[in-house]
Amino acid sequence: MKVRTFGVAAAAGISLALGSAAQGQQAPSLEHVFTITAELGETLELGPTGRGNRRIIPITGGTVEGEGISGTVRPGAWDWQLDRPDGCTDLIADYFLETDDGGVINVRNTATVCRAGEGEPPISIFTRPQFEPQLGKYEWLGRGVFVGHLEPVHDGDVSAVRIAIYQVN
Repeated sequence: MKVRTFGVAAAAGISLALGSAAQGQQAPSLEHVFTITAELGETLELGPTGRGNRRIIPITGGTVEGEGISGTVRPGAWDWQLDRPDGCTDLIADYFLETDDGGVINVRNTATVCRAGEGEPPISIFTRPQFEPQLGKYEWLGRGVFVGHLEPVHDGDVSAVRIAIYQVN
Protein backbone atom coordinates (compact mmCIF):
# COMPACT_ATOMS: atom_id res chain seq x y z
CA MET A 1 0.00 0.00 0.00
CA LYS A 2 2.82 2.44 0.81
CA VAL A 3 4.48 1.70 -2.53
CA ARG A 4 1.27 2.53 -4.40
CA THR A 5 0.84 5.81 -2.50
CA PHE A 6 4.43 6.77 -3.28
CA GLY A 7 3.93 5.88 -6.97
CA VAL A 8 0.84 8.08 -7.28
CA ALA A 9 2.56 10.97 -5.48
CA ALA A 10 5.67 10.63 -7.65
CA ALA A 11 3.58 10.55 -10.84
CA ALA A 12 1.70 13.67 -9.74
CA GLY A 13 4.98 15.47 -9.01
CA ILE A 14 6.43 14.53 -12.41
CA SER A 15 3.23 15.65 -14.11
CA LEU A 16 3.33 19.03 -12.33
CA ALA A 17 7.02 19.49 -13.17
CA LEU A 18 6.46 18.70 -16.86
CA GLY A 19 3.43 20.97 -17.02
CA SER A 20 5.27 23.95 -15.57
CA ALA A 21 8.31 23.37 -17.82
CA ALA A 22 6.09 23.31 -20.92
CA GLN A 23 4.54 26.65 -19.97
CA GLY A 24 7.94 28.35 -20.14
CA GLN A 25 9.05 26.76 -23.41
CA GLN A 26 8.82 28.40 -26.80
CA ALA A 27 6.47 26.69 -29.26
CA PRO A 28 8.17 24.83 -32.13
CA SER A 29 8.40 26.55 -35.50
CA LEU A 30 8.35 25.14 -39.03
CA GLU A 31 10.91 25.77 -41.78
CA HIS A 32 10.16 24.78 -45.38
CA VAL A 33 13.06 22.60 -46.59
CA PHE A 34 11.86 21.18 -49.93
CA THR A 35 8.88 20.11 -51.99
CA ILE A 36 8.24 16.65 -53.45
CA THR A 37 6.00 16.27 -56.48
CA ALA A 38 5.12 12.58 -56.88
CA GLU A 39 3.54 11.39 -60.11
CA LEU A 40 0.93 8.66 -59.73
CA GLY A 41 -0.25 5.76 -61.89
CA GLU A 42 -3.65 4.13 -62.15
CA THR A 43 -5.28 3.21 -58.83
CA LEU A 44 -5.57 -0.51 -58.17
CA GLU A 45 -8.67 -1.28 -56.08
CA LEU A 46 -7.91 -4.45 -54.13
CA GLY A 47 -11.24 -4.49 -52.29
CA PRO A 48 -12.32 -5.39 -48.78
CA THR A 49 -9.90 -6.81 -46.23
CA GLY A 50 -10.25 -7.62 -42.54
CA ARG A 51 -9.11 -4.05 -41.75
CA GLY A 52 -11.09 -2.14 -44.41
CA ASN A 53 -11.12 -1.45 -48.14
CA ARG A 54 -7.57 -1.55 -49.61
CA ARG A 55 -6.19 0.22 -52.67
CA ILE A 56 -2.68 0.85 -53.93
CA ILE A 57 -1.48 3.64 -56.19
CA PRO A 58 1.83 3.28 -58.03
CA ILE A 59 4.34 6.12 -57.67
CA THR A 60 5.77 6.48 -61.17
CA GLY A 61 8.26 9.35 -60.80
CA GLY A 62 8.46 13.00 -59.87
CA THR A 63 10.79 15.67 -58.55
CA VAL A 64 12.22 17.05 -55.32
CA GLU A 65 13.19 20.72 -55.19
CA GLY A 66 14.45 22.88 -52.38
CA GLU A 67 17.32 24.88 -50.95
CA GLY A 68 20.37 22.61 -51.18
CA ILE A 69 18.49 19.57 -52.51
CA SER A 70 17.09 18.67 -55.89
CA GLY A 71 16.50 15.47 -57.76
CA THR A 72 13.89 12.94 -58.78
CA VAL A 73 11.42 10.50 -57.27
CA ARG A 74 12.41 7.02 -58.42
CA PRO A 75 9.61 5.08 -60.14
CA GLY A 76 8.48 1.68 -58.86
CA ALA A 77 7.07 2.58 -55.44
CA TRP A 78 3.56 2.47 -53.96
CA ASP A 79 1.10 4.48 -51.93
CA TRP A 80 -0.90 1.99 -49.83
CA GLN A 81 -4.33 3.24 -48.77
CA LEU A 82 -6.80 1.69 -46.34
CA ASP A 83 -10.37 2.99 -45.90
CA ARG A 84 -11.18 2.47 -42.23
CA PRO A 85 -14.63 1.66 -40.84
CA ASP A 86 -14.81 5.15 -39.23
CA GLY A 87 -14.70 6.83 -42.66
CA CYS A 88 -11.04 7.92 -42.50
CA THR A 89 -8.28 6.65 -44.81
CA ASP A 90 -4.77 5.64 -43.69
CA LEU A 91 -2.00 6.36 -46.22
CA ILE A 92 1.47 4.81 -46.27
CA ALA A 93 3.76 5.78 -49.13
CA ASP A 94 7.25 4.27 -49.36
CA TYR A 95 9.56 5.54 -52.11
CA PHE A 96 13.08 6.74 -52.94
CA LEU A 97 14.44 10.16 -53.82
CA GLU A 98 17.59 10.34 -55.93
CA THR A 99 19.37 13.66 -55.60
CA ASP A 100 21.14 15.36 -58.51
CA ASP A 101 24.47 14.75 -56.76
CA GLY A 102 23.89 10.97 -56.46
CA GLY A 103 22.36 10.66 -52.98
CA VAL A 104 19.59 8.12 -52.38
CA ILE A 105 17.03 8.79 -49.66
CA ASN A 106 14.27 6.38 -48.61
CA VAL A 107 11.04 8.21 -47.71
CA ARG A 108 8.23 6.65 -45.68
CA ASN A 109 5.35 9.09 -45.50
CA THR A 110 2.20 8.36 -43.50
CA ALA A 111 -1.07 10.22 -42.98
CA THR A 112 -4.64 9.78 -41.85
CA VAL A 113 -7.23 11.60 -43.95
CA CYS A 114 -10.73 12.17 -42.58
CA ARG A 115 -13.03 13.75 -45.13
CA ALA A 116 -14.87 17.00 -44.48
CA GLY A 117 -18.57 16.82 -43.81
CA GLU A 118 -21.09 18.08 -46.32
CA GLY A 119 -20.90 21.87 -46.65
CA GLU A 120 -17.58 22.07 -44.76
CA PRO A 121 -14.36 23.37 -46.33
CA PRO A 122 -11.85 20.76 -47.58
CA ILE A 123 -9.60 19.24 -44.93
CA SER A 124 -5.86 19.96 -45.11
CA ILE A 125 -3.79 16.79 -45.38
CA PHE A 126 -0.72 16.71 -43.16
CA THR A 127 1.80 13.87 -43.40
CA ARG A 128 4.46 12.41 -41.14
CA PRO A 129 7.53 11.80 -43.33
CA GLN A 130 10.51 9.82 -42.11
CA PHE A 131 13.75 9.81 -44.07
CA GLU A 132 16.52 7.23 -44.29
CA PRO A 133 19.41 8.92 -46.11
CA GLN A 134 22.91 7.68 -46.78
CA LEU A 135 25.44 9.00 -44.28
CA GLY A 136 26.99 12.25 -45.42
CA LYS A 137 25.45 15.36 -46.93
CA TYR A 138 21.79 14.43 -46.28
CA GLU A 139 22.04 12.62 -42.95
CA TRP A 140 20.37 15.62 -41.26
CA LEU A 141 17.14 14.26 -42.76
CA GLY A 142 17.48 11.11 -40.64
CA ARG A 143 17.89 13.15 -37.46
CA GLY A 144 15.14 15.75 -37.81
CA VAL A 145 11.41 15.85 -37.19
CA PHE A 146 9.34 16.77 -40.23
CA VAL A 147 5.74 17.41 -41.26
CA GLY A 148 4.38 17.51 -44.79
CA HIS A 149 1.44 19.35 -46.33
CA LEU A 150 -0.04 17.28 -49.18
CA GLU A 151 -2.24 18.58 -51.96
CA PRO A 152 -3.33 17.10 -55.29
CA VAL A 153 -1.82 18.54 -58.47
CA HIS A 154 -4.15 19.04 -61.41
CA ASP A 155 -1.78 19.51 -64.34
CA GLY A 156 -3.04 18.11 -67.64
CA ASP A 157 -2.98 14.34 -68.04
CA VAL A 158 -0.52 13.62 -65.21
CA SER A 159 -1.96 12.65 -61.82
CA ALA A 160 0.30 13.80 -58.99
CA VAL A 161 0.51 15.06 -55.43
CA ARG A 162 2.70 17.88 -54.11
CA ILE A 163 4.08 17.56 -50.60
CA ALA A 164 5.71 20.61 -49.01
CA ILE A 165 8.14 19.29 -46.38
CA TYR A 166 8.76 21.36 -43.23
CA GLN A 167 11.36 20.73 -40.53
CA VAL A 168 10.18 21.23 -36.96
CA ASN A 169 12.61 23.51 -35.09
